Amino acid sequence: MAYTLGRVSTLAIVLIAVGAAGALLFIGGILGARRRDRRRAPNYAEHLHQADKALEQARAADRGWDRDVMERVVREALAREHPGVDFDRIELVLVDDRPGADEDRAHFEAVDGDRRVRVVMTRSGQGWASEHVT
Repeated sequence: MAYTLGRVSTLAIVLIAVGAAGALLFIGGILGARRRDRRRAPNYAEHLHQADKALEQARAADRGWDRDVMERVVREALAREHPGVDFDRIELVLVDDRPGADEDRAHFEAVDGDRRVRVVMTRSGQGWASEHVT
């Protein structure tokens, strides 16, 4: 009987060791995947932001919105609200295209170094006008 008990004990030890090794590999894989996701998060967010911007620009172009006119109105609003500041770039970040032309809105972000200023535009029968600058 001692011989059988010895075999069961050896078998139990081997199974416990294999189970523990499997659990460690599983936990290590989860932790490695989480670390990889955190490392990739900034790039993923930037790619997502670029895709959103491209989509909004395409929608604006397809709807017949004149980007040059819109940017001129944005620059005029920025000159009124932030005189003397020369913004590096102006990005279209959101298009709110509602039925008809009178309730359309476009959100732009003007970038000056680390500062970002949002300009919300509205469209009416007279064309585009700035609603507010924040």
